[in-house]
Amino acid sequence: MAKNHMPVAHFGVRPDDVRADCAPPKALDKWQPEIRALATEGSDDPLVIDVMDVIGESWDGYGVTARRVGALLRNAGDQDVVVNINSPGGDVFEGLAIYNLLRSHKGDVTVRVVGLAASAASVIAMAGDRIEIARAGFLMIHNTWVMAVGDRNDLGTIAGQLAAFDDVMAELYALRTKMDAAAIGQMMDRETWISGKSAIDQGFADQLLPSDLIGINEQARAEAPKMKNLAKMDAAMARGGLPRSERRGLLKEVTSTPSAADDGMPRAAESLVDLMGWAKSTLAKMEN
Repeated sequence: MAKNHMPVAHFGVRPDDVRADCAPPKALDKWQPEIRALATEGSDDPLVIDVMDVIGESWDGYGVTARRVGALLRNAGDQDVVVNINSPGGDVFEGLAIYNLLRSHKGDVTVRVVGLAASAASVIAMAGDRIEIARAGFLMIHNTWVMAVGDRNDLGTIAGQLAAFDDVMAELYALRTKMDAAAIGQMMDRETWISGKSAIDQGFADQLLPSDLIGINEQARAEAPKMKNLAKMDAAMARGGLPRSERRGLLKEVTSTPSAADDGMPRAAESLVDLMGWAKSTLAKMEN
């Protein structure tokens, strides 16, 4: 079974004082969670893994994690795998771990970018023996973002660690595309968005995805604005330094449905307004 000779990514362990960032604001804006890959029929179909959420555990306990992908691959044995991606990205450590799991899988791995593969999701896409992308799909590559705490010596060390992670990702993109790693690094420096046809022309993908493999989930379409706003608030709070447990508690509180006898509705509504205002202010500062 032919493989594309992409290597396992050696990125070390997660530093204790570094917290990987959530999906970038621009990626969350462009993400369309309602886009889905249509199911195919047949007894010989490969195992399908849907990467349709942020990378890493999200505030609501979902998200795409290496643990979940690893469990699916273990159950698959030597079975071929199709990975459908529509994700704004997320945790770079989880993305690299999922990439390594897919690269180590004994069966053939086909990646289908049905919508957006941004940030950490674009790293996962590179694990495919064959990469297909929608004509209206996008890849986005950029440098690693983190939240870090410490003095100038600590931050200097963390900056060096980030450079190492960026080098690993640039090497993966370069090996796939046959482009120079330095040129890839410049693309990452300026946060580059790559459309479907351009992805093929530059070597990030092998072919366009047949249009009949993409569908729209109407329930997800209706919930998309809420999903994206909550993800943006989670990202803003992460950049503001709130731990994941606190972010999860706040978002669950403001999104919970009160009972008819619950007189705390005004307070919940006020909390949501305050939280959204704070999140928008933090995002604006981060983007400027």
